[in-house]
Amino acid sequence: MSRRNVVLAISILAIVGFAIAALLYNRAATVPQTTAAVAQSSALERFGSASIGPATAPVTVVEFFDPSCESCRAFYPIVKQIMAEHPEDIRLVVRYLRLHVGSEEVIRLLETARKQGVYVPVLEAVLEAQPQWHDDAKALAAWDAAAQAGLDIAKAREEMMAPAITATIERDAADGKTLGVSGTPTFFVNGKPLTNFGAQPLYDLIISEIKAAQ
Repeated sequence: MSRRNVVLAISILAIVGFAIAALLYNRAATVPQTTAAVAQSSALERFGSASIGPATAPVTVVEFFDPSCESCRAFYPIVKQIMAEHPEDIRLVVRYLRLHVGSEEVIRLLETARKQGVYVPVLEAVLEAQPQWHDDAKALAAWDAAAQAGLDIAKAREEMMAPAITATIERDAADGKTLGVSGTPTFFVNGKPLTNFGAQPLYDLIISEIKAAQ
C-alpha cells in the first residue's frame, strides 16, 4: 500500500472516530514537552507493561490509555492501521489511566485477558462495545464482549484483584503523573511526546522515527 493510500485510510478512520471524540475530548490538544518529562523517560515503560508488536521493533509507541475514553476508542483503529503497514517496525506499549467511572474494572479485565493470552481480541471487543458500558461502574457489557472474544470469565473474576494487577494500575498512574500526562490518549514515540494531537501528526512522527532507525 502506498503512503498516499495509508494516509487516506487514516484520514477516513479519523473522520469517523473524531465525529464523536472531538466533542468529548476534554484535555488540551497539545502535550507540552517538559524537561521533567525528558528527565523521567524511564517512567515511559516498565518491565511487564502490556505491549503489542515485536520486542525488536525500532519504534516504540507508548500510549497512556483509558479503555472508557472515546478518543482512545477512535484512535485504536488508526494505530492498528499504521502498525499493520509496518509490522516489524512498531511496538505499542499500553499504559493505563483510570479517568472514567468503570475504567478500573475494565483495566483489570484487560490484564486478566493478557494473562490468558487473549489480550488483543478482548481489547478490540471491549472497545467495540464501549458505547454500551462507558461510565458504567460494573461495565457488564464489557464483560459480555470479553467473553465472546474468548476470555474465561470465571477465571478472570478470580484473578482481577491480584496484587500484581493492582500494582500495574498504581504504577501506571504514578508514571503518568511524573510525565505530566493529564488526559487520554497521550502518545510518546521513542520517548518523544506527540505535541500536536491528531492522526496525521502521530503518523508523521512514527514514520520519521522509522526512517531515522533505517
